[in-house]
Amino acid sequence: MAFIESNMLPLGTKAPDFKLPDTVSGQEISLDDIKSDKATLIMFLCNHCPYVIHVNEEIVRIVNDYKSKGVGFVGISSNDVINYPQDGPDKMKIHAEEVGYDFPYLYDETQEIAKAYDAACTPDFYIFDGEMKLVYRGRIDGSRPKNDIPLSGEDLRAALDAVLAGDAVTEKQYPSGGCNIKWKN
Repeated sequence: MAFIESNMLPLGTKAPDFKLPDTVSGQEISLDDIKSDKATLIMFLCNHCPYVIHVNEEIVRIVNDYKSKGVGFVGISSNDVINYPQDGPDKMKIHAEEVGYDFPYLYDETQEIAKAYDAACTPDFYIFDGEMKLVYRGRIDGSRPKNDIPLSGEDLRAALDAVLAGDAVTEKQYPSGGCNIKWKN
């Protein structure tokens, strides 16, 4: 497991479009299907990464707290499933159901979407405003496995609260950190 931090896509970047299979519903899901005119959170996740496993509980809480406020959510897994079969689409559906993901969990087989978002790690979080411009990228909070900082989601929650209130999101943002995306050779 190699720890890597996110690349910090430039703020103001327009959300790259996508259309990917949802491992939960079996449907093709596009950016237009999940985007919100208030805020949209795009998360690069995977099943096996201990950093994702560590924050799954808080991801579920954030979705439960903000979905009713009009925030759109999607998870995307872009890992190479030949070398990491535990991240395959069949296992993604099981994982989403076990963890309680209440959002589409998409499979990026070609890894083109991860590259378009300049995603580097799992978890990696991107918040777009109602115009689908990037206003936040980075960590959920300062908690990591074994660092004894409790999960709070404070960084992600503060950014979502600002967007929903029509306020500017602070430009002081910290990169997410976790396992590197498992790129195909």
